[in-house]
Parts: sequence; structure tokens; C-alpha cells
Amino acid sequence: MSILKGTKDIEENLKDINEQSRKYIKDVLILINKEIGINKILSILLFGSQRVKNESTSVSDCDLLIIFKDRVSNHHIKEIEKYFLALEIKHNFKELNPKLTKRILGVIQQTTGIFVSHFLTKRKYWEERNFHKIFRVNKIFSAAFAPRNIVLGNVLSNSTHLYGEDLRIQLKSKIQIHIFEMIKSTIMNLMISFFSIVISLFRKLDPTIYQLEAIKWALKASNFYCFRDAKDLEKITKRFISFEKPRSQKRAEKFFNRFKYLRRTPIEDMKFMVRCPIRIIKIHLKAITYKKFVSRKLNSHIFTRPLEPTIPDRTFPLRI
Repeated sequence: MSILKGTKDIEENLKDINEQSRKYIKDVLILINKEIGINKILSILLFGSQRVKNESTSVSDCDLLIIFKDRVSNHHIKEIEKYFLALEIKHNFKELNPKLTKRILGVIQQTTGIFVSHFLTKRKYWEERNFHKIFRVNKIFSAAFAPRNIVLGNVLSNSTHLYGEDLRIQLKSKIQIHIFEMIKSTIMNLMISFFSIVISLFRKLDPTIYQLEAIKWALKASNFYCFRDAKDLEKITKRFISFEKPRSQKRAEKFFNRFKYLRRTPIEDMKFMVRCPIRIIKIHLKAITYKKFVSRKLNSHIFTRPLEPTIPDRTFPLRI
């Protein structure tokens, strides 16, 4: 496509991504070039499930972070953002539904950033790590509940640089994660989980997909807190199964297998839904326990953390 002339790195990096996402990204570039100009883009990052073949499912969106030069006005960014919805509908990342309940869900999604396939920001917001300006979410909600450094850390570790300058390096050294972030992650994912159970009274609102997002982000946040990496869900679930006592590992494995199955085939499963809040709490507590164990060993100069994070057999099961 003509828009990709001079941007061969994008085409190269899109080779292993599914056709649906490739076409969506190309249309995004065409839109930006027409309305603002491709030269106004500083950097484009692709993060999330679309980067990993075995993680991309029917409930996955295509997470694009586009960083513009500071001279691009906020008004202009808001104007072109209106067209992104049409592109998401065109490429089946979002469903067009005029019903009031669906429109309310759309507002909730925009407020929290859940199931949003584009994030448009400017360089100054990126360098300031201004979370609500980067992800264009509600300022009060993000300050109160979003584990901002964990989310940013996951984006930095779990992203592909598609175009322009790679602005990730300058932020990596600034990401500091404390236990308070895990408390916020627990609360936020529990809120999503309970919200999913409440809307399960209305089957057409697809409550299962919200529950799946709550479990996914509980796993990703807790994994990043422990290991500072962004492995795929298959690897992460194995880690958290190994955290369990031997007699509980089969139960945890069964839960996570059901979780992965529902991500591929999102059907109603109330038994799974009601088990999720307890599992979310357990995931976070196991991560905090593991982190405390590592800190104690580091402080006593007994434990040396390897370059590639591994889980020593002698540390398990973790007790909470």
C-alpha cells in the first residue's frame, strides 16, 4: 500500500501478525496520513495479545500506542480519534450496537481502557509517564485504581516497535513498582470481576469477556511484579500453578485451563464466573508472598536472582 512507502520496518514487523490486525493497522496509518500526516508520528508501538500467536483470540483487541510530536494539538488528536471507532467496527474489533446498555458499556470501556484498540498521545505525556494522558482514560479512576507503573511496565516489556523512534528505553529505568500497586491491581480487577457477575443477568452484554480480562490482568500484573517480564499466558499460568500447595495444584490447573478455553471460546459459564474473585485475590497474594521471599533472600545475601527468572523448587508451596 502507498502509505507504507518509506516505512518498510512496519511491513517487516507486521509479518507475523494475523491478517485482521495487519489490515487494521494499515488503515490506521492511511487515516493518520490523510488527516495529520505520517511525519507527525514519533513512534508506534503494538502491545498485548496480537504480538503472540497463541494469545490472540476472538476476545482480543489490537492494542496500538501512537505517540505524536508535541506540536500536534489535543483538539486535532480528538478529531481523528472519532474515525478510529469506524475502523475498529470495520475490522471487527468492536461491535456497532445502538442499544443504551451497549452504549453505557462503551463509556465504561473508554473510562477504563478495557477493549480499546488505540491509544493516542504526545511525547511530553509519554516522557512524564502521565498515565491518563497516555491511555486517555478517566483521570480520577486511573489515579484511584489503576496500577499505573505495572501497566506501563507491561507495555514496555510486551511491545513491538513498529515505526519511528523507540521511546521505550528512556522510561524503563523510571518504572518503580511497590506493593501499593498490587493492592490497586487487586481492587481494580475485583471491581471488573464483580461488574461482570452483575451484568451476567443480561446475557447479551457478554459478561464473560470482562471476567476473562480481569483474570488476564491479574495474572499479568502479578507476574510483572514478581519477575519484571511479560511472558505469554501459558508460561504465566504455569508459574502460578507451581505457587500452589501440591494438593491445590490440580484445582488451579483446572481453573486456568478453563480460563484459556473460554478465551478461545467465550461462552456462558456461571460456575467459572463465581470462582474468579477468589482466584484474583489468590493470584495477587501468591505474587506478594513470592516477592517477599525473594527480598528476604536478597537481603540475607543467600539468594542470587538469575538473569532468566526461574522458580526454585524449594520455595514452594507458597504459604499465604
